[in-house]
Amino acid sequence: MSLSCNPGHFDRLSRRGFLSVGMLAGAGLTLPQLLRCNTAYGDLKDYKNFEGTAKSIIHIFMPGGMAHQESFDPKPYAPIEYRGEMGQVATKISGEVFGDTLAKTAQVADKLTIIRSMTHGEAAHERGTHNMFTGYRPSPALIYPCIGSVVSHEYGPRNNLPPYVCIPNMPTEFAGSGYLSSAFAPFSLGSDPAAGGFKVRDLDLPGGVDDSRFATRRSALQAVNAHFQKKEKSDDLTAMDTFYDRAYSLISSPAAREAFDIEKEPAQIRDEYGRNTAGARMLLARRLVQAGVRLVNLTYGGWDMHNGIVAGFRGQMPAFDQAFATLINDLDRTGLLKETLVMVSSEFGRTPKINAQAGRDHYPKVFSVVLAGGGVKGGYIHGSSNSTASEPEESPMGCEDLFTTVYHCMGIVADKELMAPGDRPIEIVDGGKVIKELLA
Repeated sequence: MSLSCNPGHFDRLSRRGFLSVGMLAGAGLTLPQLLRCNTAYGDLKDYKNFEGTAKSIIHIFMPGGMAHQESFDPKPYAPIEYRGEMGQVATKISGEVFGDTLAKTAQVADKLTIIRSMTHGEAAHERGTHNMFTGYRPSPALIYPCIGSVVSHEYGPRNNLPPYVCIPNMPTEFAGSGYLSSAFAPFSLGSDPAAGGFKVRDLDLPGGVDDSRFATRRSALQAVNAHFQKKEKSDDLTAMDTFYDRAYSLISSPAAREAFDIEKEPAQIRDEYGRNTAGARMLLARRLVQAGVRLVNLTYGGWDMHNGIVAGFRGQMPAFDQAFATLINDLDRTGLLKETLVMVSSEFGRTPKINAQAGRDHYPKVFSVVLAGGGVKGGYIHGSSNSTASEPEESPMGCEDLFTTVYHCMGIVADKELMAPGDRPIEIVDGGKVIKELLA
């Protein structure tokens, strides 16, 4: 039986005032909401997860639809109206090139898998985003959980840290828990780690509350718990106490607080990543997976470049290039790359031809996704688009195959059935297969 996750239920019990450690505005959960009612829906098939090659995932989402032609699948020999005005740079994969704003990433290409044959049929931002967070096409009948919520559902917290974190906030409604309990929604930071004076909401005690008062509040909460348990004899109340205890453990844990504090990093490392949005977000992602977070989703940039795509790339991609290349090298030198799967994705690609506004329009028929670490090959190109980057030429790959493969790396059986409302059995991914060519 699942616990009720309706905050109003707890408000009526007058209990939340005893844990005033911060509120979330917007998407995501407060710590009490995140850690309460952590009862999973039952599974119908007798599937058990196995030991995967990845213990954590860093999902870097490039919202808006990043052009594959200017990034990971340039076409230097195509006519100018297809290849565009940007140049190319040689990579560490023999004979392969990236767009010229990815010079640093080109030097870590031997640690990457580039999928150049991703394809789906959704040209609207919302629908394409849904595909790339859930592995499902959108349905009017059901809201599907994203990969972060599924990982949270299957494995739960580690080292007193939230299993699923969004940097800086939940980027879309499709990055949520869907038909699963809201207990599996992401913990959102609430502010950008690149901002001055960055602090994570809910991890600091409110003004005027020191450790002594914090302990007093906990004692007061325990007294109220005992009163209500005697009065109502509710199993839900007993379970809720456990979730509040977890919240207290997180808030009072120096290790947990430190995981979110990028100021603890040496100045040299911060400079390597770049003291900007991309650098701060990727550095924090590394700190979180190193501390025990299972899936970190971070967003960077805006890639809906219907106009002026050259200026758009030259303005946004260099910071990504520096931070991403540093992230791969940093994970590698610390030994974390073997157990951390990094994925760079966008909701779709861009049209083969440059338009009249010197940009490209929405195009889901073929685009690129990048993987690294966590049990996938390094220095590998999977599939291809044709000479004008207008359709897959070899090994077309759908979202269901991508997600089945990623779940496999995490040790999750993708056709395991979870229970949706109405006692409906729903597979984590429907119809996908593990693409073994991607695996190391």
